[in-house]
Amino acid sequence: MIRLFAAIEIPENVRLRLSLLQGGVPGARWTPVENLHLTLRFIGEVDEPTASDIDSVLSELSLPAFALTLKGVGQFGGKEGRALWAGAASNAALQRLAAKIESALQRMGRPAETRKYAPHVTLARLKDAPLQKIHEFLAAHNLFDSAPFTVGAFALFSSHQTPRGSLYRPERIYPLDG
Repeated sequence: MIRLFAAIEIPENVRLRLSLLQGGVPGARWTPVENLHLTLRFIGEVDEPTASDIDSVLSELSLPAFALTLKGVGQFGGKEGRALWAGAASNAALQRLAAKIESALQRMGRPAETRKYAPHVTLARLKDAPLQKIHEFLAAHNLFDSAPFTVGAFALFSSHQTPRGSLYRPERIYPLDG
């Protein structure tokens, strides 16, 4: 079995800017800079034949390249907080790409994603983080704004659990029409 997700790789200069946000919240497990990405669709555990089928349907998608800006920060998990993230500025092309991936996966029989798509880059997972520190983080970084970058491809990633955390590896890159 292989654990898969479709995502946009974040350029190194933007990942470095994001890494400068990471700190100041006790109980945060910060995402390693090399793992920062913007998930388009979590797929989950699949067998090798299904992974091959997923690769086939994703390789058939044809969409234009587009510019993307990361903007603002937020948190998931209500009052106790489960994760800190940097958001994506409103972007119709990004929404279209995520919708095309979702549709392609459903056509091949994958279950529909039940959550509304909220494009973000996970900066940290939280465990017992003090609420005051979460609020301070959000207030300090709420004006975060990356330089626009071109999304010329998306990738199918595998996720492997290691004693030091997850290791993400791009299994296939799908170029967008440039």
